[in-house]
Amino acid sequence: MIRFGIRLAVSGGREALTRLTIIALAVAVGAGLLLVTLAGVNAVNAQLTRDAALFPKQPATTPAEPLWWSTRQDFFDGELITRVDVAATGPGSPTPVGIPRTPGPGEFYASPALAKLLATAPPQQLGDRYPGQNLGMIGDQTLASPDSLLVIVGGAPGEVAKLPHARHLATVGGEPPALPETVVDLILGVIAGGLLFPVLIFIGTATRLSAARREQRFAAMQLVGATPRQISVIAATEAALAALAGVALGFALFYAFRGRLAGIPFTGDPFFPADMSLRPLDALVVAIGVPAGAALAAWVSLARVRISPLGVTRRVTPRPPRAWRLIPLLIGIAVLTFAIGHRPETSGGQTAIFLPGLLLIMAGLVLAGPWLTMAGARLMARRARHPATLIAARRLADNPKAGFRAISGIMLALFVTSVAVGVITTIVAERGPAQRGSTDAATLSTAFYQEPPTVPGTLLAELRAIPGVRTVTAVHSNPVRGGEAGVIACADIPPVYGRCADGTDVAVVAGNFIPWRESASASRVWPAAPLTAAAVAKLPVVSIVVGTDGSTAPRERVRTALSLAFPDFWVAANAPGEFESTLTDQLSGWKQLADVIIIASLALAGCSLAVSVAGGLTERKRPFSLLRLTGVPVSVLRRVVALESAVPMLTVAVVAIGMGFLAAQLFLRAQMDYTLIAPGAEYYVIVVLGLGGCLGIIASTLPLLERVTGPETARSE
Repeated sequence: MIRFGIRLAVSGGREALTRLTIIALAVAVGAGLLLVTLAGVNAVNAQLTRDAALFPKQPATTPAEPLWWSTRQDFFDGELITRVDVAATGPGSPTPVGIPRTPGPGEFYASPALAKLLATAPPQQLGDRYPGQNLGMIGDQTLASPDSLLVIVGGAPGEVAKLPHARHLATVGGEPPALPETVVDLILGVIAGGLLFPVLIFIGTATRLSAARREQRFAAMQLVGATPRQISVIAATEAALAALAGVALGFALFYAFRGRLAGIPFTGDPFFPADMSLRPLDALVVAIGVPAGAALAAWVSLARVRISPLGVTRRVTPRPPRAWRLIPLLIGIAVLTFAIGHRPETSGGQTAIFLPGLLLIMAGLVLAGPWLTMAGARLMARRARHPATLIAARRLADNPKAGFRAISGIMLALFVTSVAVGVITTIVAERGPAQRGSTDAATLSTAFYQEPPTVPGTLLAELRAIPGVRTVTAVHSNPVRGGEAGVIACADIPPVYGRCADGTDVAVVAGNFIPWRESASASRVWPAAPLTAAAVAKLPVVSIVVGTDGSTAPRERVRTALSLAFPDFWVAANAPGEFESTLTDQLSGWKQLADVIIIASLALAGCSLAVSVAGGLTERKRPFSLLRLTGVPVSVLRRVVALESAVPMLTVAVVAIGMGFLAAQLFLRAQMDYTLIAPGAEYYVIVVLGLGGCLGIIASTLPLLERVTGPETARSE
C-alpha cells in the first residue's frame, strides 16, 4: 500500500502534483524556520556559555601549580570591556582557552574587536590602560561574539592573587559554567516558543491542504473495498512524501543561509557561523518529526472517513467546545499569581515556577481558543444586521475549532511577544543607563576593591588638568553605620550635586553623590554628619567622583588615569547606570529579537491563514455555488469569507495581547517588584502592520471565490 500511495501521490494528475508541490514548498519554509529557530537557541546558549566561562569557579582544593585568574569589567564609550588578569605559577599551570600561552607581566592578548579599537582610539583614552606588548588575538572559542571586547592581561602571581575575586584554577574550560539567570531563561524560552508554535501550526495547516477532496477520494476507495487501515496507510504515505521533500528542501535552505543569518545581530551581538549549529537531536526531530507529524495529521483527518464512507458527504455539526477548556489558562494565571510573595530563592526554582506558568497560559490559550471563538461567533450572530455577518457567525459557531485553527498561530505570536516586550521594556526603563548629556552620565566614580590608604594629591591635580573635567572630589568613609556610603566637608560638595543644610560643616552623601535609583540634583539637601571637617580629612577615601562635560574624551581619560593609579580596582570608574546598561543592552537586543519573532510569526500565521482560507474556498465551492444560483451576490460571499477570518483574528489579537501584558505584569511583580510599563509606539505599529498584512493575505484569496463558484461547479458536483 505504501508503493501504491507513492504512485497515487506522484501520478495522480496535475491536481495531485500541484498539491504535492505546494505542500512540499510550505513544509520547506516551515522546516527551514524551525531549523533556524533551533540553531538560534543553540547559538544564544553557546554565546552565553562562553561569556559565563570568563567567571570560572575555584576548585575546593588548591592545585600544585595553579593559574591565578581575576575577571574585572571596564567601559569605553559605553561599551563593556571584560578584563581577565592571569598569572602562571609554574610550567604545569593551565593555559587560558583561545591563546597559545599564558601572558607574563607586561604582556596581553586582545580580542579582534578590542585590537581594532586600540588601534583607532587615542592611547590616553584606552591603550595606556594595558601597558606592555600585545602578543596577538584571542581565539573565537573564548569570545561570546565577534564584537566582544576582551583582554587577557599577564601579571605576577602575587599581584593577581590580590585582585578582585581572584581564584586559583587547576583547569580552564573543563567545567561547564552556569547558564543565564531566570529572566534570560524565561525570555529566551518564551521567544523561542513564540516562533516554534506558529511554525508547527503552519506545517500542520499545509499538510491539510485539500483535505476534503482527499476525504472524498478515500471514501470512494473504501466503498469499492479498501479497508480503513489501507486508507490510513495511503493517506499517511502521501502526506509524509510531501513532508519529506519539504524537509529536505528546508535543510538545504538552512545551510545555504546559515552564515548570513549568524551575522545578523538579532540579540544585539552577532553570532559566529559555527554557533548556528544543529545538535544531532535537533536534526533528527525535524527530519523525522515533521514527516511523522504530517502523516499523523493525515491519519487524524480521516476520522470521518473511517466512521462511514458516506460520512464525507453527510456532514454533521461537530460537538461544541466546553468551558472546561479555560481551566489550563486559569491555572497558569494562578501559578504566576502565587509566585507573588512566594518566589523561590534559587534561579532554578524561579525558572521552575515561572516557565511552566507561562507555558500553561500558552497551552490554555490554544485549548480555550475554540471556546472563545464559539462565544464570539454566537455574540456576533445575536447582533448581526446583515446576511453576510449572520452566515459567517453561524458557520464559525457550528465549527469553531476549524475557525480557530487558522488563527491560533497569531494568538501565540502576539501573546509571546507581548510578554517578552512588556518584561524587557519595564526592565530597561527601571534599570537603564543614564541619558547622554545628563549630569548622571557626565559623572564618573571609582569602585575600589579595597579602600586605598591615601589618594595622592598629584592624582587629583592630574584629573583636574584633563580638558573637559569640571569637578574632582574625594568622598571619605562614613564611620557611622546605617548612613550613606560616605562623608564629605560641605565646602567640597560641587553645587551640581546638592548642598548642606545651613550651619552644617560635614554631610553624609552617596558614594557618587547620586543615591540608588535616583538622579543628581542641585536642590538636594544632604543630611548632616556629627564630624568636623578636620576629622573627615583623616578618614580613608571610599570614592573619587569626577564630573565631566559628558563627552567621550575626558570620560575615557579619567578612566585610564584611575586604572593606572589603582591597579587593583574593581571598576576603574563608571557612570550611574553603566553596569545596568550591559543588561539593558542585552535586553534591548532581545527586544529586537522579539520584534523579529513577531514579524516572522505574523507572516507565518498569515500564510497559514491564507492556506486555510484558500483550502476552505475549494472545499466549500459547491455550497457557495448553490448560494450564487439562488441570487446571492459574490460580494456577499466575499464578506462572509472575510468576516469568518478577520473577526476571530482581531478578537484573538486583543485577547492575546491582554493576556501577554497580564502575564508580564505578574512575572515582574513576583520576580522584581516592578509594575509593568507599557511598550512604546514601535510595538503597536509592528502589531498593526502585521495584522494588516494578515488582512491583506486574506483579501488576496478572495478573487479565487468567483472562479470556483460558477454554475458549472454546481452542475459538476
